[in-house]
Amino acid sequence: MIKLALLGLAGLGCQVAVAQTLSPGADKTSFQIDQPWSPAVDVRADIVMLYGIGDDFPARAASWAGKGYDVQFMTGIAWGNYQPYFDGRFDGQPHAADVQQERDGTLVLHGPTVPYVVPSQAYLAYMKTQVKQAIDLGVTAIYLEEPEFWARAGYSDSFKQAWQAYYHAPWQPQHASPEATYLSSKLKYQLYFNALKEIFAYAKSYSEGKGQRVKCFVPTHSLLNYSAWEIVSPEASLAALPGMDGYIAQVWTGTARVPNYYRGVKKERVFENAFLEYSSVLSMTAPTKKTVYFLTDPIEDGMRSWDDYKKNYEATFTAELMFPTVNHFEVMPWPNRIYLGKFPVAGQAEPQPIAPAYATQMQVMINALNTMPLAASHVSGSRGVAVLLGNSMMFQRFPTHKSYEDPLLSNFYGLALPLFKRGVPVDLVHMENLAYPEALRDTKVLLMSYASMKPTSALVHEKLAAWVKAGGVLVYYGKDADPFQQVPEWWNTGALHYATPLAHLLEIMHLPLSQTDAAYPYGKGKVYVTRTDPKDLAMQPGADQPFVRQVQAAYERAAHAGPLTFKNSYRLDRGPYTLAAVLDENDDRQPLVIPGPVLDLYDPELPVLPAKSVAPGQQAFLYRLAPGQPVKTAQVLATAARVYDFQAQPGSVSFLAKSPANTNNVMRLLLPGPPQQVAATHQAATEPTTHTWDASTHTLLLKFKNYSEGVAVKISL
Repeated sequence: MIKLALLGLAGLGCQVAVAQTLSPGADKTSFQIDQPWSPAVDVRADIVMLYGIGDDFPARAASWAGKGYDVQFMTGIAWGNYQPYFDGRFDGQPHAADVQQERDGTLVLHGPTVPYVVPSQAYLAYMKTQVKQAIDLGVTAIYLEEPEFWARAGYSDSFKQAWQAYYHAPWQPQHASPEATYLSSKLKYQLYFNALKEIFAYAKSYSEGKGQRVKCFVPTHSLLNYSAWEIVSPEASLAALPGMDGYIAQVWTGTARVPNYYRGVKKERVFENAFLEYSSVLSMTAPTKKTVYFLTDPIEDGMRSWDDYKKNYEATFTAELMFPTVNHFEVMPWPNRIYLGKFPVAGQAEPQPIAPAYATQMQVMINALNTMPLAASHVSGSRGVAVLLGNSMMFQRFPTHKSYEDPLLSNFYGLALPLFKRGVPVDLVHMENLAYPEALRDTKVLLMSYASMKPTSALVHEKLAAWVKAGGVLVYYGKDADPFQQVPEWWNTGALHYATPLAHLLEIMHLPLSQTDAAYPYGKGKVYVTRTDPKDLAMQPGADQPFVRQVQAAYERAAHAGPLTFKNSYRLDRGPYTLAAVLDENDDRQPLVIPGPVLDLYDPELPVLPAKSVAPGQQAFLYRLAPGQPVKTAQVLATAARVYDFQAQPGSVSFLAKSPANTNNVMRLLLPGPPQQVAATHQAATEPTTHTWDASTHTLLLKFKNYSEGVAVKISL
């Protein structure tokens, strides 16, 4: 059997054109696929995450490693093609009891023959065999994706046994009471936390015994999406695991397009939601220093039109790049369905393959990620306003009790959207990370509510109280009337007898509990308590205005943080790149104008613009040019192919451009002077090119057909 370690992995000796050389073992960009290499899907990222083991894994892996990719292994932790486990071929015992099950006996399935799993010890033993095979084949990292337990599940025999073992008490059907719902979700959360802890510990130990140490990652949806979709997952707590190296933030149109309420209007807000989702995952990892990859997808799981995909891909792509500390990216999942799939096009009776222009635009975008720099600044806007999150948001979503509902997670969006839609880039803070000093270091005003979540321990309140005492300003919203306030938890059991979590928080700060709105000083800080559920701010037109005025006063007068600036846009510069988004549903309807000259990277023609005007509801991805300055060194500024072996000599420029076959390369180069000759060859055959010189910016627009083997280009100056 061929070992991948012997096949020559990615990044060896590769050079990238944008004034930057990749070191061996580059790990900046990745994608996932379950197919062997083919020219049509040769994405040219650093890493291929090969999905699923199977008997054909060695051949699939060898095909990618032979093309220079770092081959890593991905599989589902909660679902997968694991029929040998369920039908008894694994250990001689069928395991149908481990399928997640609804109240009426319906099995929860990911596909017709792919069930969602209750992670029993037998199942973990099976998953270790998957991990062992991958390590034996020489992969450098393991990705166990989507640890998901559906809120509507929890009725299988396996789950009932886990309940008895964990709680030392008879199982309770989760629909019976708020207590049963909460306890059921806590157990689901713990089961997958324990599963990943055990498997990652095994992966580290086994790989180290072979003289290597594989990395372990969890690709996961955001806490916001899992809460909205009524799924329970361990989320933030995984970041503290010693065997856990990081996350992939699985955010794309399919998650970001989940509608929400703002000013009483229910609709999709893709850019806004994507920004908050990415922020949620980054908040889980930032204090722990773990690595996080941000994912976008040029299409999505649902059957939509190519125009819909393009519009929302630009929205999510813009959002992911507005986080200046993140420069690792999964550039796409499943390139085979992007390049080879067919989807609706307006005016066409049959689904169509990807349009050449969209493929070119997409490749310009993902190739920019290969050298995307970190940014020294933050996205534009007043800094220091944050919303507190907690994993227990997932525990209250299903079923409904005592007629209390939180439509479309409005108790979260009621705090976040009124400010974000006014141009305040609210941060998100996970209560699970409050023990880290960095968690609240940059927060001036913290917004929170226990309407949609509950504190995990008294330590949360101790850290919040200490932060307020040192000068922080806490703004609390909530009637505390939801049925989960009284579930048996730490604040009302043992020696503690508080009616609500807020009562405990206020008492340790020596502040009174009132049913009316109030504001209290505490130490150097201040606490505002408003007896309104945040969902009431989101679901009624105009209801958020007093809230916004209160936060403004808290920020400017109580926190002394300077003016809280309202606007209708966001902008971040990352090296020569500019990301911009202008919000709709804002009183300011003016466009944001970015002075030029700039390259428009969302236009597959890569035009040079004197300025870019971004209208409300739109986003922009630009490359800023510097005309009038002498050009000493040639550079590739933007390209729909990955550039290797870039050589800039006096009088000539040469390089090799690789990208998926049957696509078109458009690239713009900065040159010391106009080209005298442009020659392109593929496998010794001359390739036709078109090129246009822009004297004002000293840039050359060059076009030719892409080949996965590469096109050799030589430009004589």
